[in-house]
Amino acid sequence: MKTLKTLMNLDGRVALITGGAGHIGSVIAETLAELGAQIALLDVSQPSCEAAASKIGREYQVEALPLPIDLTDAKSVPEVPQIVVERFGRLDILVNCAALVGSSRLKGWMAPFEKQRVDSWRLALEVNLTAPFVLVQAGAKYLKQSGHGCVLNIGSIYGMVAPDMRLYAGTDMGNPAAYAASKGGLLQLTRWLASILAPEVRVNSIAIGGVQREQPQIFQNRYVKRAPLRRMATEEDVKGAAAYLASDASAYVTGHNLVVDGGWTVW
Repeated sequence: MKTLKTLMNLDGRVALITGGAGHIGSVIAETLAELGAQIALLDVSQPSCEAAASKIGREYQVEALPLPIDLTDAKSVPEVPQIVVERFGRLDILVNCAALVGSSRLKGWMAPFEKQRVDSWRLALEVNLTAPFVLVQAGAKYLKQSGHGCVLNIGSIYGMVAPDMRLYAGTDMGNPAAYAASKGGLLQLTRWLASILAPEVRVNSIAIGGVQREQPQIFQNRYVKRAPLRRMATEEDVKGAAAYLASDASAYVTGHNLVVDGGWTVW
């Protein structure tokens, strides 16, 4: 029987992470690099993407390829898996982490429902839902060749339950309809792909609760009161879930949504 260390070893595998220079994406990239994977890091910001890739390569002694690409670029996105394979010779893990989130400063985004704009809605669905579809579709043949192919979609509790808008009262924060709809769609896409790409490729998701950053204290206080574990998430809380679902430790797991929310959705 294989040891847990062997099951979680990613030596020789290649992982593509979108949103790889962001808070969650960079931590997932570091996690997979720590387990031995070579990394392709995709992000819209070239300086951030290059800096994150350089840091990962230096700290974990793996090759880290920066891919400064806009996920709304319909021409470039389908080419990404092939670029990764041309550089590394294979693609084993695809992590769809990039997303327009509640902190976006888009016009008509952080606004009451009546003032939320259709162009912002469409942009959110393009980044949060369409890009994962396109990347999985373009990368499926390589993932099937891997022998260990897996897709990991980074979702949210707000793809599972409705937001409690009382949390946001008196702040400049919000929770747009497009965010919830796109994350809910990503969860169902995960299930659909799991059935279609099996048995060669596993497809799972992680639904993350609110992550503590620099939110107004009143929001944090309200959030914590609703969480059974009495705190918000940290980026570090995602590491174990990502390591499990991206490795052979979860070789018999597909179509699953692993909830990392401190118990938020148990109520």
